Amino acid sequence: MKGIVLAAGKGTRLYPITLPVCKPLLPVYDKPLIYYSVSTLMRAGIREILIIVPAGEIGSFQNLFGDGSSLGVSIQYAEQHEARGIADAFIIGADFIGDDQVCLALGDNIFFGPSFRQKLRAAVRLQEGDASDVNEPGGGATIFGYYVNDPRPFGVVEFDSDGKAISIEEKPQHPKSNYIVPGLYFYDNDVVKIAREIKPSARGELEITDVNNVYLSRNNLHVISLDEQYTWFDAGTADSLYEASGAIKAAQRSGKMIACLEETAVHNHWITIDELHEKAESMKNTKYGEYLFGIYEELTV
Repeated sequence: MKGIVLAAGKGTRLYPITLPVCKPLLPVYDKPLIYYSVSTLMRAGIREILIIVPAGEIGSFQNLFGDGSSLGVSIQYAEQHEARGIADAFIIGADFIGDDQVCLALGDNIFFGPSFRQKLRAAVRLQEGDASDVNEPGGGATIFGYYVNDPRPFGVVEFDSDGKAISIEEKPQHPKSNYIVPGLYFYDNDVVKIAREIKPSARGELEITDVNNVYLSRNNLHVISLDEQYTWFDAGTADSLYEASGAIKAAQRSGKMIACLEETAVHNHWITIDELHEKAESMKNTKYGEYLFGIYEELTV
């Protein structure tokens, strides 16, 4: 399975903060916003990643990640020259996806929770038809359902009495449930063809809800619920960026860092302990570097 991070938004809701810097590079407490999306893909076990960025911004992201080899992954870059909606990511990334399945993570969405990695791996198993604990066919699409008090600004999932998804509405005035679809999606290879065939919405975008509704009509859309132990932020406004930073700071008081890419890489056996130590040395005067040294010491005891 391959992974795409859609990080091409101009961040107009954040002006003037994003006038000099691309939104996914803004700090969220102690890391750039895009770290959280890349971390999600890595924790799902995905090593081939395409980051879609605004026109003219590839160099900024290359300065941050390079080709991904320092994290034991392969990172490529592409530009979105015109805002054409979330589903446009599959058209831009068609050659990158090839014949594989794909996970799309939005570059301004943040997820964390005590067993979020297990939820991610469950989604991968569902796609691969290898979920012994879920009586579902493989392939199709797997999305998440996250409970919010006011679901009207989001795509909203409606469930039947058996908990099976029966509809998804984009930004409904009268939501049929409190479960929304956050910015993380797993698809089989049909998603490229589906994205090419859907029509732009009234606002001129290729809507991800339309893609999900195609899978729903095929009876091949899986929904994994995220309960109150999980935290999700759509960090697209100043308020949500501020709230996310505070939540991550509070969560990290336990001593466990959220979205530490090198930690995931070494535990996945994608980088060596010595490579982890080199990365720690390069940031030895920072809290992030101190955390990496702590992991190194744990692994060398």
